[in-house]
Amino acid sequence: MQKLYDVNARLIAHLAVSTAGRLVLYDSDYEILGYYYPASDKTYDRDLRLIGRGNQLAALLPQQQA
Repeated sequence: MQKLYDVNARLIAHLAVSTAGRLVLYDSDYEILGYYYPASDKTYDRDLRLIGRGNQLAALLPQQQA
């Protein structure tokens, strides 16, 4: 599992690769934010609503606060 940090070195998310090759994005509390399926090249949110084509998990990251 890869940890993702903001510019102030605060943990904002985790990125994991499932056994099927799917990428799963979690917030810092391990709540699922979304999925990327490389086989279909599509990104979905936590409710499996289509976000778009390609890996767009970065769009699901929490907004940075000042």
